[in-house]
Order: sequence, then C-alpha cells, then structure tokens
Amino acid sequence: MKNKFQLRDFPAGDHNTIRTVVFPLLVCMILLFSSKVDAAVYIDEIGREVTIPSPPQRIVSLAPSITETLFALGLDREIAGVTMLSTYPEAARSKPRVGTFVNISLERVVALNPDLVIGTADGNRKETVKQLEGMRIPVYVVNPQSLAEIFDMIVSLGRITGRADKAAVLARGLKERVGRVASSLKGLERPHVFLQIGINPIITVGGDTLYSELIHRAGGENIYKDTAARYPRCGIEDIIVKRPDIIIISSMKRGGKFPAARDGWRKWGAIPAVRDDRIHIIDTDLIDRASPRIVDGLEEMTEIIHPEVSFKKQ
Repeated sequence: MKNKFQLRDFPAGDHNTIRTVVFPLLVCMILLFSSKVDAAVYIDEIGREVTIPSPPQRIVSLAPSITETLFALGLDREIAGVTMLSTYPEAARSKPRVGTFVNISLERVVALNPDLVIGTADGNRKETVKQLEGMRIPVYVVNPQSLAEIFDMIVSLGRITGRADKAAVLARGLKERVGRVASSLKGLERPHVFLQIGINPIITVGGDTLYSELIHRAGGENIYKDTAARYPRCGIEDIIVKRPDIIIISSMKRGGKFPAARDGWRKWGAIPAVRDDRIHIIDTDLIDRASPRIVDGLEEMTEIIHPEVSFKKQ
C-alpha cells in the first residue's frame, strides 16, 4: 500500500505547469458542464447525499474491490480509471491509474473527466472525498463490513450505474452460493482455525472482522474471535496454548514469502495443525476484497477447513 506514484501519462515537462494551468482548466470544465445532464439524487453508504448523472458514462474507482464489482456489472467501457492494485479482471490492468488505495492523485482523477467517482470508507481518505466534492465531482462512498453488506453494495452500485437488473441477478446468485455452503456444512464439527494475515510480526483477526465471519461461515471457529482488537499481534506461545486444528496464511503484504512462512510453522509440532499437516495458503485477494469474489474465497476456505466438501465447477 506504500507504492510510489508517478505522473507517467502526462507529457514530459514541468509538472508544476500541469498543476497551475491544466488542472484548474479541467476543474472549470467540470463545473461548466456538470449541471447540463440528467441526474438523480442518492444517499450513499455513509449517509451523504450524492447527485449522480443517469446513467454515469465515466466512472473512476478508488479501490480494487470496487473495480472488480463494476466489471462484474458489465461496466467495462464506463470505467475510466482505477487504483494501482486493481489487477482483476485482466481488463482492469489496462485502465488508467489514479494513484494508490490511500494516496489518490486529484490531478489524475480530474484529467479523466469523470461524472462519478466511487470510493470506500474503509481505506480512502476523507480529505480526498471532500476535495473532489469541492470540484463538484459526484463521489459515492461504500462501506461494506459483512457479506450481507457486500451484497447490498452490489445492488446499490447497480442502481446508481444503470445496472440494477444485472446487480440483482448477481447478488441473488452469490447469496445462493453462500446458502449452498451452509447446507454442505450441516452436522459437521467446527475445527479451530488460526488465520495469519501478517508474517513478521504475526498478525491475526479478531471477531469483529469480515475475515472472522468467513471462517465461521466456512465451518470453522476463529481461535481469536473473542479478542477485542480487530487485528491483534500474537506470539507463538499463545497460539500453542490455543491449539488450532488448521492454520491458514493470507498475508496482507504483497509479494510475501508465503511458502517460507508455512514452513516456519513446522518446528511447532505441539500444534495440532502442524502435527496433522493442515497448514494452508489462501489467495489474499479472495478474502480481503469486498467484491463478488468474496464468495470464491468463502468456498475455498470451506474446502480448506472441510476437505470432504467440494465446490469445484463441473
């Protein structure tokens, strides 16, 4: 999340000139034409009133999860810009970048002439939203914290982008898959699960997180579910005492040496997960992005915790 961002798409020259001449000109153009389109008023997920063109034609996404959702709604052509780590689907890689998840370049956003920007309360800075608002660029903020809220977000994004029917079908299909997971787990015991999201230091997840909900829905029991901290650091001694049956590694650090982290557990044979060789690595993007792929992550986690269950596509 600390990626350095450069203005690579602008012509070579003095970036100060770009900021003092081109940037204000673009802002003026947006102010001039923003009142000449049909629009509707919506309330976003943090209670803000947002006036959005119906439907928007140029959308900038400020988070990889939002990018994935917009593509799932068939808005490929309308997506004008995305953030640096928006790598799924493959088509997202060719979209113009507007900065990192935390550090958004206002110049880049304005240069793309968006009629809608979609941000997230869990990551984007409040100042960024306020600055874009000051330029009269509509900013709709989402804030999903659970599976149910992710499905609601999909429906909301479908409504504001003119894809209400497609969003309803997508959300319904995802809910049905979650229902199939629940049905497959009836009567099965809940093994104790340790989810490692940080390698050095070791960091896990508390009960008040989407991760913990995924563990529970996947038929496991988060051994740190009663911890007050959302993302507590923990020591080997404490983990040994809690005796997890399964260890799942999903570090937030991109490019981490996950196999080495898995092998590092081998010395702690007193832990049931180590003794029974139940140490697994899961694709981080499947369980930490509030997008339709979260259900892929749920199914994969279920198969890890309960290998007798399978959701392989026919």
